[in-house]
Amino acid sequence: MEEKKIAGIKAAEYIQDNMVLGLGTGTTAYYMIEKVGELVSEGFNLKAVATSQNTADLANKFKIPLVSIDEVEKIDLAIDGVDEIDGRFNAIKGGGGALFREKMVADIADKVIWIMDSSKVVDSIGAFPLPVEILPYGYSHTLKKLKSLSFNPVLRIKDSVPFVTDNHNYIADLHIGKAFDIECVSQKLKSITGVLETGLFLDTCDIIVIGTGNGVEIVENRRDQ
Repeated sequence: MEEKKIAGIKAAEYIQDNMVLGLGTGTTAYYMIEKVGELVSEGFNLKAVATSQNTADLANKFKIPLVSIDEVEKIDLAIDGVDEIDGRFNAIKGGGGALFREKMVADIADKVIWIMDSSKVVDSIGAFPLPVEILPYGYSHTLKKLKSLSFNPVLRIKDSVPFVTDNHNYIADLHIGKAFDIECVSQKLKSITGVLETGLFLDTCDIIVIGTGNGVEIVENRRDQ
């Protein structure tokens, strides 16, 4: 937990006064959101778009002013966690079930920072099941299609019923395994009727902040190299 905490706090150093922030979802994001609350209490003029209801509840707890994504033209800085990320900045997200909103927020952000503990950095993604958000209508047929493509889907269950996202959809967790063909899988998933969004975030972030046992490591995504 200490690695997550130091990563979240470090990422908050990138926040400047008068920013519109995108607040991520998850255990690592909690510490960042808490720090944003401290900045607000110190006088920073900040507004935030939450990526989930859980995050909105935290923002309210820490007295962070919230706006809806449709009230802003863009987001200055989005900070979020990841479930896995490789050396090419390809990641799996959605363990918390907020992948759709997380991707929308990242898409309109000028800068994206992902925060994590050291266990999230891997040589190739896929050990963590790949979440996809699917429409409840006809979900059994969507699952059959995913199964026919050898994606090994498992409908996410919570409290003995299907897990429901903030968008009122279901999540299928795909057990594909490590070192899969990322582009091929992404294209196949996008072609399936009923699949609304995937937890593949490919070369999305600009900076990663990694909490380690020896402090914080910061890695910039130098796309021009």
